[in-house]
Amino acid sequence: MNAPSAELRDSGGVRPNWEKTLTATTADQTHALAACLASVLEAGDLLVLSGELGAGKTTFTQGLGEGLGVRAGIISPTFVLVRIHPNLPDGSRPGGPDLVHVDAYRLGSAAEMDDIDLENTLDSSVTVVEWGHDRVEHLSESRLEIDLHRAMGLGAGGLGATADDPGATNGGMLDFGDEDTDEPRTIVIRGYGPRWPAVPEPVATFEGKA
Repeated sequence: MNAPSAELRDSGGVRPNWEKTLTATTADQTHALAACLASVLEAGDLLVLSGELGAGKTTFTQGLGEGLGVRAGIISPTFVLVRIHPNLPDGSRPGGPDLVHVDAYRLGSAAEMDDIDLENTLDSSVTVVEWGHDRVEHLSESRLEIDLHRAMGLGAGGLGATADDPGATNGGMLDFGDEDTDEPRTIVIRGYGPRWPAVPEPVATFEGKA
């Protein structure tokens, strides 16, 4: 387990129980890490996904979907606030939870997040919220926060977009793509609340193999 560092940010006024930093050298490894993590996810789990445009958020969510055995077709949800991917009876985890994929980029506050009624699906699904920092912490005291960073901090537009300034690509025009290329990624995972007292085994033992 990586102990929380002195510089570690609080989230919703709460410090994490642990922090784990991993490296994925290819998009396939990002996908594989998420698929491994999915094996320990349960209905009610909340994941907050952050990262510059093109950092691999969609690839990571696709890996989660594969591991959870939900319906395929996971794409960047930018133009649709919420997508529900139902569990498949002939998938890898029949009878498991659905996957709810949310894009909070255009939501300016936690109050606006409440307007999309995630509470209706939170207890029965695994919920993944992109751009959810400072918007969803009130939904659950337990959550995983996952930050993906591309090498050199470059976004899809190649001009250094960041999670705090996603509009920095293309001369200030938003690039809504999340194209994932085979550049190394640093993936930082933090666990909050009683659900995540320690690093889950698939994360602790992940060796960057696709």
